[in-house]
Amino acid sequence: MDKAVARKLSFNVLLTATAWVVLTAPVALGQASAPPPSAAASPAATVSSQPAPAAKLEFDVASVRPSAPLDMQKMAADMQAGKMPNFGIHINGLRAEYNYATMKSLIASAYKLKEYQVTGPAWLATDHFDIVAKMPDGATKDDAPAMLQTLLADRFKLVAHRETQEHPVLALVVGKGGPKMKESPGDAPALDPDTPLKPGEMQMDTPDGPARMTIDMKNGGATINMGAKGIIKYSVDPQSMMMHMTSSKTTMAALADTLTQMMTQMGGGSGRQVLDMTELKGNYEVTLEFSLADMMAAARAQGFDVPGGGGSASGGGAAVASDPGGGGSTVSASVEKLGLKLEQRKAPVEQVIVDSVEKTPT
Repeated sequence: MDKAVARKLSFNVLLTATAWVVLTAPVALGQASAPPPSAAASPAATVSSQPAPAAKLEFDVASVRPSAPLDMQKMAADMQAGKMPNFGIHINGLRAEYNYATMKSLIASAYKLKEYQVTGPAWLATDHFDIVAKMPDGATKDDAPAMLQTLLADRFKLVAHRETQEHPVLALVVGKGGPKMKESPGDAPALDPDTPLKPGEMQMDTPDGPARMTIDMKNGGATINMGAKGIIKYSVDPQSMMMHMTSSKTTMAALADTLTQMMTQMGGGSGRQVLDMTELKGNYEVTLEFSLADMMAAARAQGFDVPGGGGSASGGGAAVASDPGGGGSTVSASVEKLGLKLEQRKAPVEQVIVDSVEKTPT
């Protein structure tokens, strides 16, 4: 490979990997995870067409607009200068921000589910929005999801309902030779969200609590501190075209959730949900690796201008949830190295089904 091409590829790979990490990693690993569906659940159960809190909660005022296209070169320059992107959910005091958020991520946040549990049209995973809102006096961070649900109904005319139906899933089970993971010793200190950010550090509010990320642009890596829920580290190898991810304090439920998210996005959004059926109760040190080619394809599907195909993909994200199909072969191989394996089974899966939603907010 020509050295100039290799350098350009290395830069683009790093930038793409960084964008992937910033957008998706903080909600991936950690001790908290969406509870698996009960085996006793009904094969088909619809829970209200539009669930709402007993007392309607809403933001005092909110600005809603489509996100501007990302300038990857500018983002890279800013990151190299220590200025981190302001993606994701940020709730500080009475101010709530949802920056460069897909409609799928907004719905997931509003309904307190994971993105792979949201079923709807493909554009839910590709169109991004910026929302800045003020919560009423006396409101807390826990009120934000209900307020966001009200906003989506009012401004995007969202109509959705919950369903629990039996679907094909991938069961995460222990392999024949037993688990090959080390248990994470001791307890990590809790993360203080009020501590001032260090240069090059950013903070995001995730379903599992606050997380702080530091990007190493020089060496191609990232560290995500989730406090008591552990630390996640990423490193990129442009030569092998692989990304390596290690984490501590990882439960098997959290690992199953991570595998679902990674394989769903790499597979274009269609595939099977991974459920923890290992019966392992401890916290473990976990190492995963996956193909950067798969990651780039997923980034393009989310609207990133990255090598191998330009611009926004019109069909990124599938119309069905809970089914991480192709694109996860390297992840499956990583699972086997942990002394675990994935088996095809059927189980009840909870989803939010989008009945109707408008692309243009009012």
